[in-house]
Amino acid sequence: MSVSEEECSSLLLLDTHVLLWLIEGYGSLRAVARAQIEQAADENRLRVSAITPWEIALLVSKGRLNLDRDVMIWIEETLTMPGISLVPLSPEIAVASTRFPFEMHSDPADRILVATARQLGAMLVTADRALLALATRACFRALDAEQ
Repeated sequence: MSVSEEECSSLLLLDTHVLLWLIEGYGSLRAVARAQIEQAADENRLRVSAITPWEIALLVSKGRLNLDRDVMIWIEETLTMPGISLVPLSPEIAVASTRFPFEMHSDPADRILVATARQLGAMLVTADRALLALATRACFRALDAEQ
């Protein structure tokens, strides 16, 4: 995926739970994060990792998430909303998720999210405390969705 340096520095990558909060109203997405997400969507700078549909489908299949329609329809409709683009799982992202220059927990979805954010130079929007703490000492930026 090729993006310009200016676009790269302003992309927002949504963690799975943040996408759910945004679309379904779950959680506690704060005004500052919501405003930045809405502006990014208006400017076509909002990104969702390819791992996110997998995570959502997994939550539904385990009964940990209930949607008002079939999960595939929900994902298709969400990904066609204006301003949102899906970032494919490229070989570069897949390999990078195994080669961080820092210690990271083994959750594969989080590893893909961080590798995607690093690959794009995007800001990861998350409320995951472990990822937020990691961003303060690693080579990626994060925005706390709950602040």
